[in-house]
Amino acid sequence: MKYIRRSGARGFADHGWLRSYHSFSFADYYDPQFMGFRDLRVINQDHIAGGGGFPTHGHRDMEILTYVTKGALKHQDSEGNSEVIRPGEIQKMSAGSGIRHSEFNASDEEPTELLQIWILPAKDQLKPGYEQKKIDWSTPGLKLIASSEETGPGTVHVEQDVLVFAAKQQETERFEFQAGRYYWIQLIEGELELFGEKLQPGDAFAYREEKTVTEALKGKAHYLLFDLN
Repeated sequence: MKYIRRSGARGFADHGWLRSYHSFSFADYYDPQFMGFRDLRVINQDHIAGGGGFPTHGHRDMEILTYVTKGALKHQDSEGNSEVIRPGEIQKMSAGSGIRHSEFNASDEEPTELLQIWILPAKDQLKPGYEQKKIDWSTPGLKLIASSEETGPGTVHVEQDVLVFAAKQQETERFEFQAGRYYWIQLIEGELELFGEKLQPGDAFAYREEKTVTEALKGKAHYLLFDLN
């Protein structure tokens, strides 16, 4: 299975202070063919104007990752966490049995850009939780930023059989695609070529194979790679 989700085919919402592109059905955007990908439920690419943001609202039974690519995002929640998320960091909020939070551009003037990702947890009614870690970009290679098992510097824990990698590559990275696993690659910046296909910013590539293959991911590119059960 191989599929490209082009940037222009995504859902789009313009609220003035917020411009948001939806890879999967979200809010007023509905496409029965794109309700998610395995346990990956939401990838929203948000552009938040200075001073804009989401007032306090609730979530439950969802693992929520926030990956800021420009500017800074101010987060506050009902568990007492109050943080600013910047480029080079990964934030995880486990909504669990219920959490309320707000998210605002930390600047009144400069825009903030981010990807927010929702992953369905393996269990409902988990205890709400929060993590925020810095990603080490000092060495080349894909960086593991979220995992159900391995945690440590730059990696947050999610309650699901999923690995999330971030990459800022200058030329080529090689990646082993495991037999029977599902993969979603979301290109943020640059150009990327793999399996004979070329991606532009905002494009996504979905893949599954019955055998394990190692593939060269070619190009100067910034992207997220999701490895799913």
